[in-house]
Amino acid sequence: MKITVVGTGYVGLVSGTCLAEVGNDVLCLDVDPEKIRILEEGGIPIFEPGLQEMVRRNVAAGRLHFTTDVEKAVQHGTIQFIAVGTPPDEDGSADLQYVLGAARNIGRLMTDYKVVVDKSTVPVGTGAKVKAAIADELAKRGVSIPYSVVSNPEFLKEGAAVEDFMRPDRIVVGAEEEQAIHLMRALYAPFQRNHERLIITDVKSAELTKYAANAMLATRISFMNELANLAEVLGADIEMVRQGIGSDPRIGYHFLYPGCGYGGSCFPKDVKALIATAKDDAGISLKVLTAVEEANDAQKHVLTGKLKGRFGDLKGKHFALWGLAFKPNTDDMREAPSRELIADLFAAGATVTAYDPVAMHETQRIFGDDSRLKYAESPMGALTEADALLIVTEWKEFRSPDFEAIKATLKNPVIFDGRNLYDPKFVRASGIEYFAIGR
Repeated sequence: MKITVVGTGYVGLVSGTCLAEVGNDVLCLDVDPEKIRILEEGGIPIFEPGLQEMVRRNVAAGRLHFTTDVEKAVQHGTIQFIAVGTPPDEDGSADLQYVLGAARNIGRLMTDYKVVVDKSTVPVGTGAKVKAAIADELAKRGVSIPYSVVSNPEFLKEGAAVEDFMRPDRIVVGAEEEQAIHLMRALYAPFQRNHERLIITDVKSAELTKYAANAMLATRISFMNELANLAEVLGADIEMVRQGIGSDPRIGYHFLYPGCGYGGSCFPKDVKALIATAKDDAGISLKVLTAVEEANDAQKHVLTGKLKGRFGDLKGKHFALWGLAFKPNTDDMREAPSRELIADLFAAGATVTAYDPVAMHETQRIFGDDSRLKYAESPMGALTEADALLIVTEWKEFRSPDFEAIKATLKNPVIFDGRNLYDPKFVRASGIEYFAIGR
């Protein structure tokens, strides 16, 4: 099948590459010539395990192409995926200018039947707006060309996006026209050979499904963070509580790990957007999700509170920071808890030396040449002259460190673990003060 993907961010590039991997002819469009240059030279503009090799393989096979030419992209694919950004507006609602801009380009340039697929995370009702934008452009041209608008939300985890696309839990397709449903079934047939994973809904239900999924996961995280803070005060161990409730099959273990808050490109943005949609479009206040957001905002400052509780005034203190990305296996720094922690430390007069396997370049882009933030080439290298070690991302290489070496290198043998990586008894037996979340 001939497929066009508009946008080469996490969603667009992963989707386009995986669709090429199963034999489709895919053209990826981006208005950023620098992104296209990087891709054409064999690189990728993001970090995602396994993606670069797959991109190179499909480019070499002639199934995957890149362009900045909008007209060429519209002419190429019968199926046109819109996978552009939907950043939060000032009021928290999703900014649809890029989605609707892509839709207008399709309406302005299409010459035959198209299935226009919203892959971006968009509010309920966006499908109708996309349909209207295309109709408006066709009317301006004085032509009548058939098309369908479909909602096909993505459920990709950064750091495991390729695996998630190639072996999906479910594929949600919101569509009303039989021809569009038929083409989407054919498109996704290679990804569900073991059993049917396709769920056909109406467009609005598909749009809401994406927000509902992310909001539910964010709720579980904030719920556990609040319980962890309570457990700490009461003298309970949140890890034991987690095992106790997770063993209930109605609850399960997923997303029950307390920490220093969630971040990334999805959960914070989507919770805000769903709250805004409910308020603006339905006149409803989503009280649970409002609390989820407030709890998460507060959780990003929990490590700062623990630091001040241990050291008092932080002015002149220097800290080692392990982990910058919002989660492992990505260089994504959007809404990362590390950003709030670093800002808190700077405000308190402290300095930081940080280490992250892949996100230091992105952090430098965000913080610039601020002399208060330095970078180390290894985890242990970050500890030199540090008053304590702070951990905010659960990279695998942090899971089994040499505690004796940590103790010997730090000025004070203290670890503040924002991801509960270690057994408190083991660390404390090594002669290290250990502050975790809810333990």
